[in-house]
Amino acid sequence: MQATNDNSLPARGPFSLDDEPAYRRWREAKLADHPASVAELQVTIRDPLRLSAAEKRALGECCRRANMAIYRLCRPQGDPADKEGIRALGAQLGLRRLHHNLCADEDGISSLRVVNAGQRHTYIPYSSRPISWHTDGYYHPPGQRIRGMLLHCVQPAARGGDNALLDPEIAYIHLRDSNPDYIYALMHPRAMTIPANDVEDGEPRPAQSGPVFSVDEAGHLHMRYTARTRSIEWRDDADTRAATACLSAFLASDSPWIFRHRLAAGEGLICNNVLHNRSAFEDGETPRLLYRARYLDRVRI
Repeated sequence: MQATNDNSLPARGPFSLDDEPAYRRWREAKLADHPASVAELQVTIRDPLRLSAAEKRALGECCRRANMAIYRLCRPQGDPADKEGIRALGAQLGLRRLHHNLCADEDGISSLRVVNAGQRHTYIPYSSRPISWHTDGYYHPPGQRIRGMLLHCVQPAARGGDNALLDPEIAYIHLRDSNPDYIYALMHPRAMTIPANDVEDGEPRPAQSGPVFSVDEAGHLHMRYTARTRSIEWRDDADTRAATACLSAFLASDSPWIFRHRLAAGEGLICNNVLHNRSAFEDGETPRLLYRARYLDRVRI
């Protein structure tokens, strides 16, 4: 294994390459406690404006175990279609610092629907095309990392629009177990670069380099990743190429660690910015509409 002397690498704890005992303890507990199916992530809530203690605890436990939870509203009057419930639901789970991007609505929450004109129509989330594996905000600088996300379905598509979901900590385990040097490569501060003049959110920006995996001040693992091949520059070394190939193969597999779910009306995903994708879809008489809120916070109960 290469020497782990880079400043972006933690010196101790489960995500340190020099602390194998801590990693083994964390890994064993993580895999033993991780949900076995998407059904274990589902929590029914009565009113997003006022979560009960039990609902809050259940959502928090799902996020602790898998970094994500899927909620289901049990009555139509609890549907936060006016977005008030989305803000309230997020705030009750510690999601308060909403990230505003140029394609979002005035309130900072994005209305994801097919758009055929204007600024939004050039971006894949506002089309019916498939979206490849990614974490949100992979093009942001460190101070604007998207750590939490809430995705609420108002109206599903007539066909398609399914999501695949993967806990980044499971991706980390897969890569580290395959070869610890892959983690060293993907924690390098120049592992992945978004070139200058990329306009993903409608505004030019300088080149943005950073690691795929990083650890925040509280010891939480954060992942920054996209499977797209355009406007991405990977560090040109053998370990980085092997690591990204290993991750791509894992994401393309039928691994039971990858959950698949199509959000129904009144359902939503709350997560610590997990890996996700979306299949292509076809609209019916009522177009597909999802609300997306992205946060600088992690879920905290």
